[in-house]
Amino acid sequence: MFLKRLTDIFLATTALVGASPLLLGAALWIKLDSKGPVIFRQKRIGTNGELFEIYKFRTMREGTPDLATDQMQNLPSPITRSGNFLRKTSIDELPQLVNVLKGEMSLVGPRPALYNQTELTALRSDAGVLAFPPGITGWAQVNGRDELPDPVKVEFDKWYCDHWSYFLDWRIMFETVFAVVSRRGAK
Repeated sequence: MFLKRLTDIFLATTALVGASPLLLGAALWIKLDSKGPVIFRQKRIGTNGELFEIYKFRTMREGTPDLATDQMQNLPSPITRSGNFLRKTSIDELPQLVNVLKGEMSLVGPRPALYNQTELTALRSDAGVLAFPPGITGWAQVNGRDELPDPVKVEFDKWYCDHWSYFLDWRIMFETVFAVVSRRGAK
């Protein structure tokens, strides 16, 4: 795990520095597109069930309720114009690199559940998934992303935790690049 953490710090720092023009451009676009803060903060379930505040670029209008993506599908779309693009390209996830540097997340691991996703959190707790640090991407994300029902996500997360290796993390990072480029499973 030491090598995993060292890799997280190195890659997150490199990505933040390298993507700084993109980050500034996204921030400006968000500010010009709609009222509200540029960075969206939300409580998520972290390692061992501890709460932490995740950072993302804001892609929705101010006042949107804290619901999982699949629960928002029957409501009028709160997604802003800039948010639509940022979500489909996963640029909205880049501020999570700060969570990685803070040690609250890893680059690869189970995606952190919302604080109010009690059923998903219980399934993950029972499967032992919460012992692992949450990730920006994970095995479930490269195998379906938002399209997967919770029990299937937990199966993928458990498989990752049971089979974790440094090389598996690299495989998932490379598969994530292809998933993002193809926009597979993006909502």
